Amino acid sequence: MKITIKDIARIAGVSTATVSKILNKKDQNISETTRNRVLEIIKKYGYVPNRVASSLVTKRTNTLGLIIPDIVNPFFPELARGAEDKANERGYNLILCNSDNNVQKEEIYVDMLKEKMVDGIIFTASSRRTDKFKKLTSFQVPVITVDREIEGLKTHGIITVNNVKGAYDAVKYLLNRGYKKILHLTGPMTSKPTRDRYEGYCRALIDEGFEIEDCLVCEGDYSSDWGYEGILRALKRDIKFDSVFCGNDLIAIGAIKALKVKGFDIPREVGVIGFDDIYMAKMIDPDLTTIKQPNYEMGYKAAELLIDMIEKKEIKINKYVLDTRLVIRKSTK
Repeated sequence: MKITIKDIARIAGVSTATVSKILNKKDQNISETTRNRVLEIIKKYGYVPNRVASSLVTKRTNTLGLIIPDIVNPFFPELARGAEDKANERGYNLILCNSDNNVQKEEIYVDMLKEKMVDGIIFTASSRRTDKFKKLTSFQVPVITVDREIEGLKTHGIITVNNVKGAYDAVKYLLNRGYKKILHLTGPMTSKPTRDRYEGYCRALIDEGFEIEDCLVCEGDYSSDWGYEGILRALKRDIKFDSVFCGNDLIAIGAIKALKVKGFDIPREVGVIGFDDIYMAKMIDPDLTTIKQPNYEMGYKAAELLIDMIEKKEIKINKYVLDTRLVIRKSTK
């Protein structure tokens, strides 16, 4: 038979309230002898608390939802790991939902997380989402958006990076290394990080005295397939370029593959720089110069901020813009 909290109380010779306080770590006024006796009985009989029943009393399930757009992109598992590590530190569980960059799946997951009675949500939107996501706005728990802000969506907190500065640093580095014709392979312009990185690209060119050439900007998605296709498309259109600034590392990996297939020497003839610093950036040949995002820290900070909100702690800052860093490797001169 499944043991209950009443059984534990009877065996230990204490009240159910005492057992409940020990389970919920609200046992400051309970003697160490009693606490240890109850914990030994819990361990002996393998008791597992009924979280659903507990939530009816505490109004909390100690569960967070995390919705990410692409589990295949190595950027997001590291973000998820940071969120899970912080959640576990604070006694929370994490439900991971992968939307596959599909806005309809995002809405399905929000409904599912409502049914699971999560205490809050960490949300990274699909790069294709253009609306304010009213379903998320109406959810009566705290919501933290990470990496991709949604214009007009009023969330409780935002964790992002300075994408404009990161892109600016990347393009300025290329220009300082002697590259002059920089092809920009972007993600979807519906995504704010894409637009911010394009802005940084333009600012760096203008500051260094170069003109912005529309033909050098090609919009696609955040995949290696697009990086490969984007290079082939630029070559077919006879666009002249001596370097490529890619919207993320996956695009850069695809671009490097296409350039090598076409016989280009990297970095002597064409330099390539990415954005993210995923673990694969160090493993390709040549290894990738890129802009490092603190993705683990983004997930960790998002979970920390969300739990503080759930537990009604004082929140002095609800928007964090983290720094990026240029990582120089062999795909550039």
